[in-house]
This record gives sequence, C-alpha cells and structure tokens, in this order.
Amino acid sequence: MAHILCIETATTNCSVALSVNGSVIALKEDNSTSYSHAERLHVYIEQVMSQAKLDMHHLDAIAVSMGPGSYTGLRIGVSAAKGLCFALNIPLYAISTLKSLARKADTDADFVIPLIDARRMEVYSAIYDGEMNEIREIRAEILVKDSFQEQLQSGKVEFIGNGVEKFQKICDHANAIFKSEQLPSAAQMAILVEEKHKKSDTVDVAYFEPFYLKDFISG
Repeated sequence: MAHILCIETATTNCSVALSVNGSVIALKEDNSTSYSHAERLHVYIEQVMSQAKLDMHHLDAIAVSMGPGSYTGLRIGVSAAKGLCFALNIPLYAISTLKSLARKADTDADFVIPLIDARRMEVYSAIYDGEMNEIREIRAEILVKDSFQEQLQSGKVEFIGNGVEKFQKICDHANAIFKSEQLPSAAQMAILVEEKHKKSDTVDVAYFEPFYLKDFISG
C-alpha cells in the first residue's frame, strides 16, 4: 500500500493531498487569488499528515506538479518536494500540471483543453482526447478567435482552467464548453502518480527542475 504525498503549487492554489493506492485520503488547499505557498505549504503538509494520522516516515514517495505555471510557485513546490525526498530517502514523481487540470473535466466532451493563465492573451495549453490521451503537446500560445478550430470542428470541446475566461470572450463556437475559474489541485494528481508508481517512473531528485516553458517573469 503506497502512501504518496502530492504537492501542487503551479498556480495560486496551494494544494497538498495524501494518496493511498490512487485514492485521496486527506486534502488541504487554498483556492484564493493570491500566492500563499511560502507561508502555507509546509503547514498544509503537516495538517494533511495529521489528518491521516500518519507520520512523515510512513510516506513511500513524493509527487510534485512539474508545470507549466507560476515560476515562483513551481520553485517553492519543487524545492519542498526535493527536500522531503532527500530527508526521507524516498523517490520523486513529476506530474504534468495541465494533465492534472484536465482530469477535473466532468463532461463527455470529445476533447479536453486545459488553459492556464500566462498573462495578457497568452495561456499554457495542451489537448487531450476524451480518454485523457495527450494528442497535442504543451505549448505557450496567444489566444485568437480561431484557436483550436480543428478540435471545435470535430466535436465537443471542454476548456478548463483559469485561462478560460480569456478565450470565452472571443470564442462563440457551438461546440465549446467553458469551465472557468478552475485551478489544478493535488487531488487530481493521485491517480496520475499511481500510474507512474506502478512503472517506477521517477525523476532524479538531485537534477529535476520544473517545466517552466517560458523565461522567468516576476510574480
């Protein structure tokens, strides 16, 4: 029975979950509009472990959201994850932030497109089919009226994330489903990390760096 601590800090949601065999048994997060990771992350980790009535030494691994997202948020989450892995001598798993966000979709859409705000009209995006298979890689892209037309012409498309509102203002396609104000959560990391755990698909704790995708922009 694998106990895996999941850490999500790629956006303003500071989120921590404890996963056992792919199921969340404890969760603590802050869905506010400001970054609180430096102050709250380690407190949330302690609260999650306390909620589960487990000691840190019961952990078998750490999972961290790898990005893309906030440079500062990712750096804080990855630093905490690596520190725990070194201290406890346990492996580290890296989870795609966009794939985790896509799993919050709750429709029977043909495609799911997570959109994370990247300032102005730019977003981080990827494209998944209805079975959550990635069919287009992660990109930083500027939204225009004709974005994602291939998918919109082919079937129902659910757009999810805190970048959705930008696209909703310029897209009026009948096949578009908009789920705005959604942020990645450690809760959706559980099933993804369980898949990686079964294959021992770990990353090197010493050399792993977040997937920033873009150069640093303060804030």
